[in-house]
Amino acid sequence: MTAPDDHVIVLFGATGDLAKRKLLPGLFHLAAAGLLPDGYRIVGSTPARSAMSHDGFRTLAHDAVAAFGRSKPTGPVWKTFEESLSFGAADPEDPGPLLAAVRAAEESLGGPSRRLFHLAIPPSAFGSIIGLLGDTGLAENAKVIVEKPFGTDLASARALNETINAVFDESRVFRIDHFLGKESVDNILALRFANGMFEPSWNRDHISYVQIDVPETLGLEGRAHFYEGTGAFRDMIVTHLIQVLGIVAMEPPVSLAAEPLRDEKDKVFEALRPIEPGDVVRGQYEGYRDEPGVAPDSTTETFAALRVEVDNWRWAGVPFHLRSGKNLAQGRQVITLGLREPPLRMFPTDLPDQGKNRANKIVIDFGDPGWIAARFLTKEPGPAMRLEPATMAFGYAGSFCEENGLEGYERLILDAMLGDQSLFTRASGIEHIWAASARLLEDPPPVQPYARGSWGPEPAISELLAPYAWHLPDPAEVSPGTFGTSSGASPGASGTGG
Repeated sequence: MTAPDDHVIVLFGATGDLAKRKLLPGLFHLAAAGLLPDGYRIVGSTPARSAMSHDGFRTLAHDAVAAFGRSKPTGPVWKTFEESLSFGAADPEDPGPLLAAVRAAEESLGGPSRRLFHLAIPPSAFGSIIGLLGDTGLAENAKVIVEKPFGTDLASARALNETINAVFDESRVFRIDHFLGKESVDNILALRFANGMFEPSWNRDHISYVQIDVPETLGLEGRAHFYEGTGAFRDMIVTHLIQVLGIVAMEPPVSLAAEPLRDEKDKVFEALRPIEPGDVVRGQYEGYRDEPGVAPDSTTETFAALRVEVDNWRWAGVPFHLRSGKNLAQGRQVITLGLREPPLRMFPTDLPDQGKNRANKIVIDFGDPGWIAARFLTKEPGPAMRLEPATMAFGYAGSFCEENGLEGYERLILDAMLGDQSLFTRASGIEHIWAASARLLEDPPPVQPYARGSWGPEPAISELLAPYAWHLPDPAEVSPGTFGTSSGASPGASGTGG
C-alpha cells in the first residue's frame, strides 16, 4: 500500500479517556507496524485550563500505551514516537500555544505538511474548535476526524454539518465510527460479494429476518453527564448499529472505492422506513437513577430494541431487529441472518431445538477477532432419519497472522491520513438516518425497567420480535475453523434470549 504523506496529527481532547484508551495506543501501534508516514508529529491539545508540558504529555502517552496498547512503549520505535509528541493548549480566544506547537512540528519535518485534526471532544465544543481552525488558517491543507454523536436529531445534525462544511469541504471530513473499521465488519463485503454461495440468497426471497445485536455488560463508567443527554438510541443505534445495517443491506457497488461504496450505503439509509414508536422498546436498568450525575426522575433509556425496515426491492418486508443496552447479560457484537425454511414435512416433527431457533442461519460475530458461522440441519448417524443442528464456522483467531490486523481506530486513522473515506459516513447519510428517526424522537415510548444482568425489559422485547426470537449463540458452541454439531439452543437463544 502507498504510505501516507508526512503529517502533523493534532489530538483535541488529548488527555481524555478516548485518547488514552484508543488514540495514543493506536497511533503507536501504527508506528510499530511501519504504517505511519516517514515524517510525522503528534500534537496534543486541550483548553488552557488543562494544559500540560511537552514532557507531561509524553509521560501521559507512555502510561496510556503501557496500559492499553498492543505494542509496548520500549525500544527505538518508542523513542522515535515519544520524540514526535508535543503539546499546545488551545482556546478560541487564545490559540497561540497551539499555533506555535503546530508550526514547530512542521518546521521539524522540513516545512508545511499535511494536517489531520482529531476532535475527541464533546459535541458542544465542535463549533468553537472548527471556528478556531478556520480563523487561524490551520484548516488549510488539512482533514478533520469528527467523533460521534453526529447531532441529536435532524435539525442538530444539519446545523453541525453546516458548521463543519463552512470550514472543511466534505471531501476532507471523516465522521468516524470505529465499528466500521473492524476487520470482521469489513469482511462482510468480502463474504457477500466475493462468494457465489452467499450473494444470490442475500435478499428477501431467501432471508426472513436480520438481527444486529450489541449488548454490553458495562454500565455508565463515569459518563453520566454524556449519557443523560444521549441515551442508548443516539449513542449506539444511530451511530453504530444502523451503520452496520448499511453494510449488511447495501447493493453491490461498482467498486470498493469511497464514492461508489458510500453511494450504496446512503441508498440504504434513504430507504429506511420511518421508525414508529410502537416498533421500539426503551429500557432503563434498575438503579440507573441512583448513579452519580443522573437526574432522580430521568427518562433516559439505557437500552433500546427496535424493528426497522428497508423499503427497497432487495429487502421489502424483511424486519431488521436491532438491540443494544447497558448492564446486560453478555457483551457481544453479532449479526444473524435467518434463512427461510424449506418444507420439512417429510422429516419427523420431533426435531431438537424445536421451533424458531431451529431454522438455518448465517451468523457473523464482529467482536474482535470475530467469526462467521452457518447453522443448518443434518442427519444424525444411525438407522433413523433424525435431524440434528450443525454448525460450520470460520474464525479469525488462529486463521491468519493476527499481528497484521488493525483495530478499528487504527485502521480508520490510517485511512484518514490516506484520504480514503470508504469507511466513513457522509453528511447526507447521517441526515437520512435522523429523518427516519423523527417520529420516534418526537414521541418516544416510556422507559421500562430491567434488572442488571438480564437481556432487557420482558415481555416487551420478545413481543417486539414475534414470530421470531432473539438469537445470540454461545461462543462455546462455535469452534472456529471446524465443523461440528450443536444440540439444543444456546443460553438466551430462545424466547427472551440474548
